Amino acid sequence: MYYFLWNYSFINGIIPYFYFPFSTLLERSILHLDLDSFFVSVERLLDSRLARKPLLVGGVGDRGVVAACSYETRGFGVHSGMPMKIARQRCPEAIVIRGNAGTYSKYSDLITEIIQQEVPVFEKSSIDEFYADLSGLDHFFGSYKFASELRQKVMKESGLPLSFGLSTSKLVSKVATSEAKPNNQLKVDFGYEKPFLAPLPIQKMPMVGVKTEQLLRRLGIRHIHDLQQLPEQLMINTLGKNGQVLWRKAQGIDPSPVIPYSERKSISTERTFDRDTIDVAHLKSLLVAMTENLAFQLRRGNKLTACISVKIRYADFETHSKQSRIAYTSADHELIPKTLELFQALYHRRLRVRLIGVRFSHLVAGNYQIDLFQDTETQTRLYQALDHIRLKYGDRSVIRASGMNAKTIGRLDNPFNGKPPIVLAHRKY
Repeated sequence: MYYFLWNYSFINGIIPYFYFPFSTLLERSILHLDLDSFFVSVERLLDSRLARKPLLVGGVGDRGVVAACSYETRGFGVHSGMPMKIARQRCPEAIVIRGNAGTYSKYSDLITEIIQQEVPVFEKSSIDEFYADLSGLDHFFGSYKFASELRQKVMKESGLPLSFGLSTSKLVSKVATSEAKPNNQLKVDFGYEKPFLAPLPIQKMPMVGVKTEQLLRRLGIRHIHDLQQLPEQLMINTLGKNGQVLWRKAQGIDPSPVIPYSERKSISTERTFDRDTIDVAHLKSLLVAMTENLAFQLRRGNKLTACISVKIRYADFETHSKQSRIAYTSADHELIPKTLELFQALYHRRLRVRLIGVRFSHLVAGNYQIDLFQDTETQTRLYQALDHIRLKYGDRSVIRASGMNAKTIGRLDNPFNGKPPIVLAHRKY
């Protein structure tokens, strides 16, 4: 929406017939909310005996991965994503809990409902992180006062600790939340974004991973201040477009919007047969291939699903569907058995099938973190390697043997340059 100003005194004088977006009239106010050590906090809420004790949540075996760790373990160099074996070696006295993904999803949904009731525009960026656009509230209630009251309400109704950062951008607010933790809040006023970021270590920047940090350190960059002083063109020459984005974010410039959250978002695929079929083995093979492909679409889009639906249309055009809520995931080995379970419960008429489909809904932004409770580091890396092959050669360039009978799976198919797919060893579900 654009607003026109006639004969309005604006900065340096009269600007007749000038127009610009209404959003520029307002100072952006972006809130970032993050539940402190979410999985650990839920476990402590359920069992008060775990309070103030070193705690690791994740795969309990030596090949498992740490999904979350308490602040008491971090002084020993423990962090999420670390192999559980190494975490145990560094902090032998830590209590290890497998965790319950379904329980964490339930608390995440509870907090989402609270925020949804209070905030007009918010984004659920992961199972335990949220952004909200509070722009304009300073003219009525005050963004900081509103955010403080929202934080208190979430903590009171959920029993979980929560931190927030408030600033003019998503990036600065996220960094502010990190600095506010544990269980605190921090506001960075307009105009102070760059000075706030300057003294922080370069790894505090959300875009900076291990490899990027190593590259920046070779350039003599240890703190965000060092990056702020570099010419923008040097960063472009070094890291390409990502270098430019990183340089601008180091200056506190991040115009990325809060993407409105909607539980109705979904991805799906379905197949209508040329000839109606009663071949159950073929139907199951097709479902495996569909689910495998949709799971890849989730991971490629950095999404997790919490609901699976299976649809069947019979030869008489009668359509039936069945759905199930699950813990947030994007893992094939979690989704495929659930899809087949739904099909088994749904397909009971023993009639010829005209159409079959799979749909994932209740999508949220997020990575593979929720699956670390059961998975090993090797399994996580396997998914990353397989997805790399699919990105390069096509969605169906790597398939499970159980899905081989599905020559095509619907509208999400992509070619793989005429090359035969790599077939994974058969696994019985």
